[in-house]
Amino acid sequence: MALIVHKYGGTSMGSTERIRNVAKRVAKWARAGHQIVVVPSAMSGETNRLLGLAKELAPAKPDTAYNRELDMLASTGEQASSALLAIALQAEGQPSVSYAGWQVAIKTNDAYTKARIESIDDQRVRGDLAAGKVVIITGFQGVDDNGNITTLGRGGSDTSAVAVAAAMKADECLIYTDVDGVYTTDPRVVSEARRLAKVSFEEMLEMASLGSKVLQIRSVEFAGKYKVPMRVLSSFTPWDIDINEEAKSGTLITFEEDEQMEQAIVSGIAFNRDEAKISVLGVPDKPGIAYQILGAVADANIEVDMIIQNVSKDGKTDFSFTVHRNDYARTTDLLKDTVLPALGATEVTGDTKICKVSIVGIGMRSHVGVASKMFRSLSEEGINIQMISTSEIKTSVVIDEKYMELAVRALHKAFDLDQA
Repeated sequence: MALIVHKYGGTSMGSTERIRNVAKRVAKWARAGHQIVVVPSAMSGETNRLLGLAKELAPAKPDTAYNRELDMLASTGEQASSALLAIALQAEGQPSVSYAGWQVAIKTNDAYTKARIESIDDQRVRGDLAAGKVVIITGFQGVDDNGNITTLGRGGSDTSAVAVAAAMKADECLIYTDVDGVYTTDPRVVSEARRLAKVSFEEMLEMASLGSKVLQIRSVEFAGKYKVPMRVLSSFTPWDIDINEEAKSGTLITFEEDEQMEQAIVSGIAFNRDEAKISVLGVPDKPGIAYQILGAVADANIEVDMIIQNVSKDGKTDFSFTVHRNDYARTTDLLKDTVLPALGATEVTGDTKICKVSIVGIGMRSHVGVASKMFRSLSEEGINIQMISTSEIKTSVVIDEKYMELAVRALHKAFDLDQA
């Protein structure tokens, strides 16, 4: 008997019929003798609907009181889907109970809308599992030290599921989505994209950070930190599929690099449309400048991605970095109002019509010329590179957004990712 965590995304929970199918699948695993904890997302579109109602009443603003209420509001989506799943399981004859994050409790800090998990008390859950119940825990949310409900940010149910699996030392965490695994790139962009039977944790971490929508990056970080075995698989296979076949389907995220994995120089192409570039021009070239710029941005809880600083000329330089497109206006306002006057810089400029395209592969460690092959492929398509970032197993470039799909297709072909 194994302890297994199931996570179901919003599409999988998108209607009462789909919830009924999830219940049948979960009941099958429970009847096979496994202890099952389920972490569901809100029904598809529900979180957007709720946040849309809030915006109708008052525009979004970086205000603690406002964000607290957003968390109170958004958390109800997962509470509804969890209760509905418990009811569906009970209708299947499978004892079950649902809990909100604060009832477990999943303790977080108080960074509303972007909270981070600090601890999980699994005593109550273990008692229910021992009694033969399936336990359903709301994804995406927790509670801070003052008893306020918090949410983990969009996609946070993945993080909740992996965190619960880590806390309970689960044998495996199965992430059920509307796709049947991790692909070499998005099949909607490249029809020849292939599903990967396995991918290393490091590659998955890079793909998640670079724009792959299969898993939220924080969930992969949790899995890596606590060595949680993960598998990405489809919730749209028939619920009555043989359980042994289902347990081996999808994509396994592994912590071991085998010989077959090392043969692939590049395993996948990731891309992200949600980027915006900001440049601070005419910055005095002296120690501490990067901190003065990025420190203020970090204090505003804004995440920075790629960073570039030009060569100094006449004691001045230009400093550029990228942020999520949703944070663009807030970041530029912050820089213009506070940082620019303090630094004596010339101006702040930006571009929201950019994207990031990346190649990822553990084989890049032992092969030379991979980045130059990437640059040559983009050059042959007439695509100009604005920024470059590299690590041991990835190379990322910022380009004009209008060239994104062309770049992904060209790179997918250049690195033979359409070949089995």
